[in-house]
Amino acid sequence: MRNKYLSLFIILIITFVASAIGGFTTSQFKEPWYSSLTLSPYNPPSWVFGPVWTTLYVFMSVAIWKVWTKFYETKILIIYFIHILFNASWSVVFFGFHEILLSLINLIIILAMVIYLTIIFKSRDNLSFLLMVPYLLWSSYALFLNASILILN
Repeated sequence: MRNKYLSLFIILIITFVASAIGGFTTSQFKEPWYSSLTLSPYNPPSWVFGPVWTTLYVFMSVAIWKVWTKFYETKILIIYFIHILFNASWSVVFFGFHEILLSLINLIIILAMVIYLTIIFKSRDNLSFLLMVPYLLWSSYALFLNASILILN
């Protein structure tokens, strides 16, 4: 039982390290560049992103952990961690390098991986599937916002 919860802790740590990389990059390189952009009228206020992402990182961590502890499928775990790498790199590409098109491509890759993981989770564990749905919806919304910024700028 101890190893089971140790694996959850490791998954959470890796996921939140990716979050910290994104958060650090955003805090260091967001302004004044981001304020100069024309944003979609559907863009939420900046304060929304922290609580939403924190919740989503917990949800996706628990989702992969539940599937991992049930089936021990290394391929799914590897895809999850590759997806986390792309997730962390989005902030670096968008806020760090100010590359709107490249960050959109990055988001398309993230969304494809989230769709794949969500479909796999549906067949493995219903709670894991349900935990991924908000992330799938938010990633789709993020794709819309990123595309809007590209079009408007």
